Order: sequence, then C-alpha cells, then structure tokens
Amino acid sequence: MHKTQAETSEFLSGFLPQLENTPDDREVVLCPPFTDLHLLSKSLHGSRVRVGAQNVHWAESGAYTGEISPAMLTELSVRYVVVGHSERREYFGETDATVNLRLRAAQGAGLRPILCVGETKQQRDQGQIETVIFEQLAKGLIGVDQSQLVIAYEPIWAIGTGETCEANEANRVIGQIRSKLDNKLVPIQYGGSVKPGNIDEIMAQPEIDGALVGGASLEPADFARIVNYQ
Repeated sequence: MHKTQAETSEFLSGFLPQLENTPDDREVVLCPPFTDLHLLSKSLHGSRVRVGAQNVHWAESGAYTGEISPAMLTELSVRYVVVGHSERREYFGETDATVNLRLRAAQGAGLRPILCVGETKQQRDQGQIETVIFEQLAKGLIGVDQSQLVIAYEPIWAIGTGETCEANEANRVIGQIRSKLDNKLVPIQYGGSVKPGNIDEIMAQPEIDGALVGGASLEPADFARIVNYQ
C-alpha cells in the first residue's frame, strides 16, 4: 500500500530511463495498488514494462464490497496478478482454498497469476519447510494451468525484516518446489528482502528465475539496479 498517482508518476519518470540498456530477456512487472492501475496502463503503453495487480477476486461480479474482478483488471490492460501473498494470508484470512479460486479465475480471464508460497520462522525452526510449501502447492494448484503461472517463494520471516534467506538455501527450496510441479519450466522467483546489495548473488543461483521485490522497488534507482543485475 504505497504511492499515490502523483507519486507513481514521479517514480516512473525516475525509473523508466534506467531501463534503456536492460537486456531484452528480462521481463519487468509493476504491481501497484488498484488506484494506480489506470495511470500505469496509460503511462506504460508501448513500453517493455508490464502491469500487474496485487490481488483479484474469483467472482465475475456480485456483492463483494472492496474486491476487484478479473474483468476489471483486464480492461486496464493488466497482465499479471499476485495471488496468495503472505500478507493477504496473515492479515486478511486468505486460505489455500481461496488462493485456488483466485488462481483459476485469473487464468480464466487471461491473467497470469504470481502464486506466493512460503513458511513462517516457527515452521522453519520446526523443520516444516517442505511440508508447509508442498501443502500450499497441492491445494493451491488444483485445476491450474501451470503453463500460465509464475511462482514466488517468499519465506515469511524474511519479508520486510531485513533478514534475507541465504541465496543457496533459497535455491534449494526453489528446487524442491520445482520438483513438485508437473511443468518444470514454470518461472520461480525468490521474494524476501531482495535488495541491490544481494540481487547478483540471488540471481546467480541456477534454480532462481527472478525476484519478487517489495520495499526496494519503491526507489527508482534501487529497483533499476535490481532489474539490471549482473
């Protein structure tokens, strides 16, 4: 929940010029609050940067005050949507069952969902990493087209804490996630205190295909450095 439309315009003016030499094989997606989607869709038209949303409801319409339907997003040229982020699970009662509904609805409308999975510190300390994540995958991916999916491994204990999962450990867990997928080509990202100072090491890992960036994406120079990792 960051950036008004005015702040978003200011961000773009500082961020987009820094993508002029970004390699063509890198896809950049901005997922702002709903109030910024229309502005971004207009401002980014014809650019290499895609627009994503932070959530989507599973119904086409109805008495779901405060929710956003898939058609409301596609009308704004939104291409991606984050589903099952840890903050949605922790603060707003998201479950694996509702995650599955959102994933299927998103894909049914032509959106490509970014499914977030990950464990808490307590679950990690108790040796439950794989158990938790495998259950999230098993329940969340029922009826989901894996060819139109992105997965983000976000260890909850590393989000916004400044504590980053070691790159080799993130690589190991992402390899475990991939082993449970029918489609081994699903892009799998790492998310959790990704910063300019650790992006090169993260992206050097063979199993990690990208990054889901939180706080560091709010500053144009920092986010551009992450996008332009070496």
